[in-house]
Amino acid sequence: MLSRFRLSLLACTGLAVVAVGAAASAQEAATSDTTVLQRVTVKGARTTDAAKGSATDTPLATQTTRAEIDKKQITNLEELGRVAEPGVNFNRANGSVNIRGLEGARVLTTVDGIPVPFFDDVTRSATGGSDTFSFSSLSSIDVMRGADSSRAGAGALGGVIGYRTLEPEDLISQGKDWGVLAKTTYDSADKSWEGSAAVAKKIEHTSILFQGSYRKGDERRSNGDVGGYSTTRTEANPSDYDQHNLLFKLRQELAGGHTIGLTAERYRKDRDTDMMTMQTLTGNYRPGGYTGNKDNDRDRISLDYKFESESEDSFIDNAWATLYGMKTRTMDGYTGYRSTSIIGPIGRANENEEKTFGLIGAVQKNVEIGATNHLFTFGFDLATSTIEQYSGGYDNCGPKPASGTFTGALATCNNLHTNQADTPKVDSQRLGFYIDDQIAIGTSGFTVTPGLRFDWIKHDPQMTSAYAANASRPSLPEGFEDTGLSPKLRLGYEVSPQIELYGQWAMGFRAPTSSELYSSFGAAGTYLRTGNPNLDSETSNGFELGANLGDEDLGGRVNFFYNRYKNFIDIRSLTASEAAARGLSLASYPQGGITQYVNVARAEIFGMEASAHKTFDNGFRIGAGLAVSTGKNLDTDKYLASVAPLKVVASIGYDTEFWGVGVDVIGVSGSKDATKVDQTTYFQTPGYGVVDLSAWWEPEQVKGMRINAGVYNVFDRTYYDYSSVRTYGAAQSREFYSEPGRTFKISLTQKF
Repeated sequence: MLSRFRLSLLACTGLAVVAVGAAASAQEAATSDTTVLQRVTVKGARTTDAAKGSATDTPLATQTTRAEIDKKQITNLEELGRVAEPGVNFNRANGSVNIRGLEGARVLTTVDGIPVPFFDDVTRSATGGSDTFSFSSLSSIDVMRGADSSRAGAGALGGVIGYRTLEPEDLISQGKDWGVLAKTTYDSADKSWEGSAAVAKKIEHTSILFQGSYRKGDERRSNGDVGGYSTTRTEANPSDYDQHNLLFKLRQELAGGHTIGLTAERYRKDRDTDMMTMQTLTGNYRPGGYTGNKDNDRDRISLDYKFESESEDSFIDNAWATLYGMKTRTMDGYTGYRSTSIIGPIGRANENEEKTFGLIGAVQKNVEIGATNHLFTFGFDLATSTIEQYSGGYDNCGPKPASGTFTGALATCNNLHTNQADTPKVDSQRLGFYIDDQIAIGTSGFTVTPGLRFDWIKHDPQMTSAYAANASRPSLPEGFEDTGLSPKLRLGYEVSPQIELYGQWAMGFRAPTSSELYSSFGAAGTYLRTGNPNLDSETSNGFELGANLGDEDLGGRVNFFYNRYKNFIDIRSLTASEAAARGLSLASYPQGGITQYVNVARAEIFGMEASAHKTFDNGFRIGAGLAVSTGKNLDTDKYLASVAPLKVVASIGYDTEFWGVGVDVIGVSGSKDATKVDQTTYFQTPGYGVVDLSAWWEPEQVKGMRINAGVYNVFDRTYYDYSSVRTYGAAQSREFYSEPGRTFKISLTQKF
């Protein structure tokens, strides 16, 4: 680690010297003129509601505001990436965000700056956590792309998606001391209806906000039209869900620029699905005999502090901190009745739960030193958490025989492991500190921003009776402890008030999760899926070159990136010699062998992102976006299957004071050939193009009312979302995995 740090420090120093030299030359040219212009704030550097000094408070991030969420009728992560953020994908198969070909625990999700855990219990395909949000409670969504852990910390190899929940001032307009927002939405894609309401009130220096929503819907449609049972079915399995959230905020403004507050949040989503694709008329599971269950829960309470200096002599300019407690839970299970193998009822409930108590925050100070201006940022992330996994269930197998192995008609019971933990209880601690310095060199327009973050992570597994009952008879593994240093250097040059060029080098760091380290599922005579307590942490080097251009009327951004990864964590089957080196015999697991997490020495992902927009005085507007990337496992020279195909979005619209219409055209290329990717089970998707229509109307007669409507996939194309279907095999008819055909959505919003 020290060797890597010395190399990073040398690189930072070299780049800084080059930048300062170039800036000095530019400054000499500037001072030779008679008039020196005052430096203007870069318009491409974005104005944002992200907390100052936080992970998404960077010119490399993009933001989707509340107005854009409403205008595009965005109600979930899939719709965020459809048009608003073309480089952001959502994998419905595992419930994770995919940015630049990385997903799961490699993309950090935050809510008001607080990290939200992602569960990846691969032993039972119980994953999720990144989508435990109601979009009706959000004020904005920030997306930071790239392997930059200097502020975000461990887990941000792919980027950060940062949710900011509503504040009282988001509802209270100027000149008023209260505000109300009510909204109802219907979406034919899943026949869902949602109602939400928020109310805020300010009494002198005290503000309060209540927000809540309820959503109920069915299955998300496919574009197939074949019903019935088994693998020939192409219609989506019948499903119904309930989702609700509650948000409460209290803010008290104090003298001197201080604000303290309390936030409480509760989210629940429960889904039941009739798994008709797994049922047959004469098979083991018959009609009505298999129901899948999925629950997502998240609770959060926090004490919030914010400071904005009212004096130039203040020791610090601004600061924020949040002391929080959060509990996140997922449950993946099923209930059913078996008719041929082990006749009788069966049920499973696989739960993952993480309780976290932490403190996060940042402090900033602006200082002039000679001809340079320094914006120092110091931040911290301290947390302790407990992670528990448990699979409860029932069936007709009965107790195990004295030999420990079922035989005869009950032999199938050897593969059914329940009422056990596949992962021990894990107590984890993390500690992170970061500092960076944005150096503006006179009036030259040059900025240099060196930064460094230190992370310490420790996982301490605990033996429990549930883990002792594990059928694979695991011993308690050793604990894991690691530290990471993540430096960065960003160079910026403001060519003009509307053009900023930039380049950045940043390192990333991610420690293994408890599941990757300690999971164990299976038994002798069947198969074994196991973690690896000897895993190394993943690290990355990321390089960015790009430009922020223009303003809200005419502008855009372009970015080229290259990311190199070391010790990439992946899962694969072990050979006989590899199993023997771990003290295991491959012959003891004849059904499926042994699969284990391992480190891949080298991998890379590179590509580009671009966007542009223009608003004309006559009301017309146009826009376009592009995201393309390629990734390879450099050990096998095969493409990384997690990297999505090229995507292009083009938009045109016309807006008046009271109404507007728009057209979005979305084009996606076909995916890589199956023989060239590093994945055995692979769904090769064809390219497609779809068209969406949208319109809005604000009646003059009803102040504060807005109606939004949209028709999506106007020409009823059959197409597939690569990020969600890429791991599916050929057993099920392909159209079962297709996206919805032609759908519509309509919403009514009333503000007071």
